[in-house]
Amino acid sequence: MSENKDAADIAADYIEGLLDIADLDGDLEITNSNGRDYVSVVATDSDHLKVLAKGDTVSALQELTRLAVHTKTGEFSRLILDVAGSRDARSKELERLVDRAVERIEGGAQSAALPPMSSYERKLVHDFVSERGLQSHSEGEGADRHTVISNA
Repeated sequence: MSENKDAADIAADYIEGLLDIADLDGDLEITNSNGRDYVSVVATDSDHLKVLAKGDTVSALQELTRLAVHTKTGEFSRLILDVAGSRDARSKELERLVDRAVERIEGGAQSAALPPMSSYERKLVHDFVSERGLQSHSEGEGADRHTVISNA
């Protein structure tokens, strides 16, 4: 590979190093969609990755990986990390959160605020809300930024 590795390759090398240090087995899959790199860590026995697949752990690993990419390239990375299907599990959890908020609005509430979440998760929420024919917007700053769902 050339010296000018792209962000996904740098991220994959970083994750492989972490897996080696932790003595965990996992294969890496790299994809790109809408200009965003996705690095997935998969294993035939997902129990090997269970310790890394928790939401907060995946988020922390993603930030560390983004920092590693930034250190090598000097550019901000929008990389998304998935460990043993953790992103799909989180997406389903967010969809259930939206469903509960929609139920509150259909029950008469003017709006429903969701807990703070990352920009990627807020984007998923906005998509789920739109699919249900409602509106949403983000409020707050930094770690307190969250989505508010309403009828109008």
